[in-house]
Amino acid sequence: MTGRSGSGTGWAGNRSGESGRWSARIVTARIAAAGIAMVLVLAGCSSGGGGGTEDGARAISIATDDPVTLNPLRQTIAFDQTMVLFAPLTSMDKDNKLQYVAAESVESDDATTWTIKLRKGWTFQNGEKVTADSYIKAWNYEAYGPHAWENSGQLANIVGYDRLNPAKGKPKTDELSGLKKVDALTFTVKLQSPDGQFPVQLSQAQTGFFPLPAAAYDDLDAFAHKPIGNGPFEMQGSYQENQPITMKAWSGYQGPKPTVDKITFKPYTDMTTAYTDVQAGSTDIVFVPASRMNQVMTDFGDRAHVFQGLGMNYLGLPLWDKRFADKRVREAISMAIDRQAVSKAIYGGIWEPATALTPPGEPGTPKGLCGELCEFHPDKAKQRLAEAGGWTGKMEIVYPGGAGLDDLYNAYANQLRQNLGIKDVVATPTTDFPEFQGRRNSRDLNGPYFARWGALYASQQNTLRSFYLKSGGCVNCIPYYSDDVAAAIAKADAELDRAQAIKDYVAVQKMIMKEFPAPPMFFEKYTYATSTRVTGLVEAGGNIDLTQTQIGDS
Repeated sequence: MTGRSGSGTGWAGNRSGESGRWSARIVTARIAAAGIAMVLVLAGCSSGGGGGTEDGARAISIATDDPVTLNPLRQTIAFDQTMVLFAPLTSMDKDNKLQYVAAESVESDDATTWTIKLRKGWTFQNGEKVTADSYIKAWNYEAYGPHAWENSGQLANIVGYDRLNPAKGKPKTDELSGLKKVDALTFTVKLQSPDGQFPVQLSQAQTGFFPLPAAAYDDLDAFAHKPIGNGPFEMQGSYQENQPITMKAWSGYQGPKPTVDKITFKPYTDMTTAYTDVQAGSTDIVFVPASRMNQVMTDFGDRAHVFQGLGMNYLGLPLWDKRFADKRVREAISMAIDRQAVSKAIYGGIWEPATALTPPGEPGTPKGLCGELCEFHPDKAKQRLAEAGGWTGKMEIVYPGGAGLDDLYNAYANQLRQNLGIKDVVATPTTDFPEFQGRRNSRDLNGPYFARWGALYASQQNTLRSFYLKSGGCVNCIPYYSDDVAAAIAKADAELDRAQAIKDYVAVQKMIMKEFPAPPMFFEKYTYATSTRVTGLVEAGGNIDLTQTQIGDS
């Protein structure tokens, strides 16, 4: 799999249930999905080998960020590599139906205690058996606060997590009391609060739920450079910073067999260079940067692949500023922006104007929920603003600088200036994302601001929790937290019946929409461009399954 969600994969911030840290997933290629690729990785290669075949192998290459580490429980920058080295317990197919991968089943009678039964015969790439202990030991080590492993927060709802992460002092235990071994291939997971979405959370981009072999603990630093996985591909050589990483298909993999024999991951600091390399055929796959979105269809034709994705764009509003207290002001701002025109000008019409509070890639997202509030109605917008008493002073829109967002936020400023009649509207970039994060966290903003979430699993839960719960932890999300909304989300979370849970999450959206705390702007479309060698990409749960890439004969 190759992930673009989040993180999670975008300016993901802390994920579902995560607390106490900002995720560096902001620098993944998932950010390029939103046109927000940060220049935080060091110098990488810009061209060279990787496309074409070697020694008769069916090989492909993909442009990525430098991963920094290949330990899946710590990796927060690029997921592409670990998602082919390791197999998740579950996955979501192109129709967002749950599929079992390393797990034979994940079941519960109460949404609180889950029994995970593993498939027989699975091993790691060193021959070591994959057992319940492979997961229990890895999750305990990851959750132990002093280790400070970056993906620890994905385990936050497991009973005992708080004891491993006390507010003060050192933990008095190093094991999650909510994990119990039943037999060699079975273990139970007890959650602090009921969560019917738990099986979905175990899928794909939630790499904090992956297992580790016992051999990893002999030298964790060495393991981070040459991991031993249980997935469809294994390392050739070891990871060296900002150097290509090559992997070959592993013959011992028990899951679906890959359609390619070899994958080379090529690190780039500038995806526009990668885009050019794909045009030239020296790299096979690139996630299209925002600066090329309005020309990709012309440049690549049917070699431009557009998927729904799990990214959601809002226009954040500082609800702590009394000028935004009146809902009519928030509605006026939303109706004054022609989303379709913005998408056409900047994203070649590929991005879809949002009509709900979660992206369509999350099952059950309602169509047209936002109604006229998310449509372009400049006259109604002016009237609504006038009814609220008009606008006084400057309106400054703040967004992270150096991230490819200038055109988007300048377009917002122009639209508000022209369509609301506010003379002084400016779009102001911060120096970088950390500066933006600091200003957002300290509420040092008095105008609209960048707000985005890329979900790491296909459920409305992920976006709603992240944006609308105080514990959601998304530093660039919405400062609207209601006890009623929290209770409604908890009710939906506790539902085991998937259809009913979807209805409950939609009810949450309707509840929030009555207050309209911030305008939903775009459902992101994840767009890839490929060389002439690639004949097809396979979508799975909002991402592409890199292992199933279709290539022609060379």
